[in-house]
Amino acid sequence: MKRALKIISGLIAVILLFVGGAIASLVLSAPTTSVPVGVLQIEAPDPEGKPIPVTLFYPTSDKPRLIWAGTSFLRVAPKGVIAAGQHPLVVISHGTGGAPTSHVDTALALAEAGYVVAAPIHNGDNFQNESTVGTTEWIVDRARELARVNDFLLIEWKDRTSLDPQRIGVFGFSAGGTTTLVTIGGIPDFARISSHCATDPEFVCQLMRQDLRTPAASEWVHDPRVKAAVVVAPGLAFTFEPNGLSSVRSHVQLWQGNADTFVPPTNADIVRRLLPGSPEFHLVESAGHTSFLPPCNMVTAALLPKRLCVDPAGFDRRAFHKEFNASVVSFFNRNLSAGVQQSGAPAQNVTRDTSSTTDEPRDAAVGTANARPPIQLHHQGV
Repeated sequence: MKRALKIISGLIAVILLFVGGAIASLVLSAPTTSVPVGVLQIEAPDPEGKPIPVTLFYPTSDKPRLIWAGTSFLRVAPKGVIAAGQHPLVVISHGTGGAPTSHVDTALALAEAGYVVAAPIHNGDNFQNESTVGTTEWIVDRARELARVNDFLLIEWKDRTSLDPQRIGVFGFSAGGTTTLVTIGGIPDFARISSHCATDPEFVCQLMRQDLRTPAASEWVHDPRVKAAVVVAPGLAFTFEPNGLSSVRSHVQLWQGNADTFVPPTNADIVRRLLPGSPEFHLVESAGHTSFLPPCNMVTAALLPKRLCVDPAGFDRRAFHKEFNASVVSFFNRNLSAGVQQSGAPAQNVTRDTSSTTDEPRDAAVGTANARPPIQLHHQGV
């Protein structure tokens, strides 16, 4: 009996040491910023859908503390007061099955540089609910939600005077990259999906529903307030053939991994060819699709699907993200600085493409910041 108790006690001690070590490792790996970053969870109303949960990251003078964010720690100031001044705004569109912290390291880098970063959860395409993925409404709803988030933050949010409405950017990964292209003026043609997938069955073809219809041009919501966009590994690029990107006037930074097996590099090639101007293009050697997601820690590596944390041989995701985030910040700094304009006349209101008309401005309904569940981290994007 005594021997059994000693064995049990020893096992408990080993488990406690392992758990303690794991927690210590997670604490030490928590990202640190050179200036305090605040975090706030709100909801943006969508008259045509469900309220959109949004996590904000922004500069603050409040003291940060360690918080648990689903599968990792962050050093941030929850509900901190936003720093004085007017800040540029960048909205992040996560990939399929993603979450507001799917690009948390990039969000923190931007907030550290003085940006307010809005990371919405796309309704019907997130880590808890993928009910609209592959449907006609999938990208239509996503693009509308980005515009609604901008509406709310610029028109109704209590701290809207902290934002500079002339300096708006978008960052999108995978399905979020497709969403971003629509937001800045792109019009996909879903009628091309069937024939493309019959001859070139890339991963996205597995996601598309059989009853897919082609949305009318008037269903696509564009936001001409967006002056700069970072587009990362955009899926469905072939649907923009032959001239679906001809109306884009925003500055574009385009990223693609040359070892991406989920979104083949041919998608980025199409985007480069169809954009009216030459985007700033980065083809990343040995990067896979999920290499653009934050580096995994021991918890995410254990809990998330293996494909989200494993990179092609020889690729150092942690080192790459230092360069990647710095480049993203630099791009927005150059293209959202005072005096930088889009090609063509600047516009201030959200529009739907009607081919011949433009909708009148439609303010979002008044919304209030609501208490949200603890921040969830789920690295994924298709």
